[in-house]
Amino acid sequence: MKKPLIAVPIGDPAGVGPEIVAKSAAEDKVFEAADLIVVGDKKVMEKAIGIVGVGLRINVVDSPEQGSYEKGILNMIDLDNVDMNQFTYGKVSGMCGRAAYEYIAKCITLANERKADAVATTPINKESLRAGEIPFIGHTEIFGALTNTEDPLTMFETNGLRVFFLTRHVSLREMLDMITKERIKDYVKRCLEALRRLGVEDGTMAVAGLNPHSGEHGLFGWEEVNEIIPAVEELQAEGYDVAGPIGADSVFHQAAQGRYTSVLSLYHDQGHIATKTLDFERTIAITNGMPILRTSVDHGTAFDIAGTGIVSAVSMIEAILLAAKYSPNFTK
Repeated sequence: MKKPLIAVPIGDPAGVGPEIVAKSAAEDKVFEAADLIVVGDKKVMEKAIGIVGVGLRINVVDSPEQGSYEKGILNMIDLDNVDMNQFTYGKVSGMCGRAAYEYIAKCITLANERKADAVATTPINKESLRAGEIPFIGHTEIFGALTNTEDPLTMFETNGLRVFFLTRHVSLREMLDMITKERIKDYVKRCLEALRRLGVEDGTMAVAGLNPHSGEHGLFGWEEVNEIIPAVEELQAEGYDVAGPIGADSVFHQAAQGRYTSVLSLYHDQGHIATKTLDFERTIAITNGMPILRTSVDHGTAFDIAGTGIVSAVSMIEAILLAAKYSPNFTK
């Protein structure tokens, strides 16, 4: 059976991205689940392969169809955009920020053109992007712009627990102003549609409570009474399988046990803490609501250990495996 083809950018060259790509590409379970087309700089990848000590031979190609998808071969599109005379591990660099963006952009092009079934991304550095004059703060914004998606949906998955986020990188004060009935209704509908695209058809989505004990009918805040409960009730009346608000101190545990197929977290850390506490290394970000599928590690560039070879590749392996798992449903 034909394996899904996953495009993998190597991330910020000064970080651990190239090393986790090399380690993942050498894993038997990755080879069995997917074909990889890596986009990066050959010189950087050769260095990473040597550092982590895996038996991979780089095969430079211009497009995925030229690849030789055999064990021990790393098929790579070489953008040759890193000057090794200026390259240093673990440092913010405009050169590396620009390079990382170009790798991502090429992978998105491959997926947009249906030459790759999904993209599994590696860490980038926000300061390096800025130093490289890239007008995006991170992956989600890049994918949104290059796929013409106004507001991509972020979903975390770890050990079967799926968590969506109503708000992302905003202050808690600003987040409170974004907790509105209409926003919740819009997100629940979009999240359920995103799950259907991934092949998750059945089950209930839970909306997490915002305040302690979901506000206790106004004792600890009025957001549940004024916005969240009305949103859930209207969604239920429209036929959507949704429950809530469920206290945030229990809803994630209940979902992990199988009571709910997903949870709508109302703010960034509410859902991040739950998934990363359950299993930090296997918490994978999936960007939904776009014409292409993207999974990602949920850790940073780890500049402090870049170039040492000690980084764990568990998260990258899981990101590739999830991309391979969901892409057949996504591309139907």
